[in-house]
Amino acid sequence: MPFEHVTVLLHEAIALLDIKPEGTYVDATLGGGGHTGEILKQLTTGTLYSFDQDDTAIQYNAEQYADEIAAGKLVIIHKNFRTLTSALADYGVTAVDGIVYDLGVSSVQFDDGQRGFSYKYDAELDMRMDQRQALTAKTIVNEWPFNELMRVLSRYGEDRFPKQIARKIEQHRENAPINTTFELVDIIKEAIPAPARRKGGHPAKRSFQAFRIAVNDELGALEDSLTQALELLATDGKISVITFQSLEDRLVKQMFREKSSAPELPAGLPVLPGQFEADYESLTRKPISPSTEEMAINHRAESAKLRGIRRKYTRCCGLT
Repeated sequence: MPFEHVTVLLHEAIALLDIKPEGTYVDATLGGGGHTGEILKQLTTGTLYSFDQDDTAIQYNAEQYADEIAAGKLVIIHKNFRTLTSALADYGVTAVDGIVYDLGVSSVQFDDGQRGFSYKYDAELDMRMDQRQALTAKTIVNEWPFNELMRVLSRYGEDRFPKQIARKIEQHRENAPINTTFELVDIIKEAIPAPARRKGGHPAKRSFQAFRIAVNDELGALEDSLTQALELLATDGKISVITFQSLEDRLVKQMFREKSSAPELPAGLPVLPGQFEADYESLTRKPISPSTEEMAINHRAESAKLRGIRRKYTRCCGLT
């Protein structure tokens, strides 16, 4: 299907990177190619490496940016962004000037009813971002034990009724496999008390988020990738991250705070000026949110938050 994805916080995210025309950059989430295109506009002799695990995104952008690829200005990497360090090393890249992340599911993945991401379309329970992987939502829903289902629903969906939903899933799958999104939606509705179903949006929203995160190990992949990204930054290198839900934002906020905070030292310890300064500094004291105008045009922008961090020093052997 055509890639009709509206990039959120496009200019703000790239502005945080402060692109150097000759620099080396990474778009960790290629998607519809919005951030990739914006970075390419600002590069002259620099190179951009863009990652995605989704077949549709890879094919679409290989065509969209065929000239830039042929010129060596853009390299598309068909891998999960948790392979950042090793994948870049394959191209001889060991340090970069900036990395952008646009997290979550793209509009195209949500709107393609056959991918099984959305509770609005009836489809096989899939939810894989990387269609090469074996684990699907159908496997989780039908095979994972009750306690694991409850953990996924509670931790990744922050659901108010994880026990009831997990129990109802367990009861239904004893009679017949749960194969489709609408079957799962009906089971979730059945599990949630009637008063709760009537408020707070679609009753299946949190559960579908939880199963999608579990299928794709989204939080584990993000933590792995950001850990690598922070180490890959050259001096004055920057990372900008757009999140769309609280679990992602909390993780990014915590990791950036840890990196940009000076270490706790014993009272009275003699230190040289700057000796124990943090190597990184936050670029966003508070997260940047979309403008009222952007939210009016694109309702999916409403939950977006942008955070950034900069590497001040690259230390070697205890020295800056």
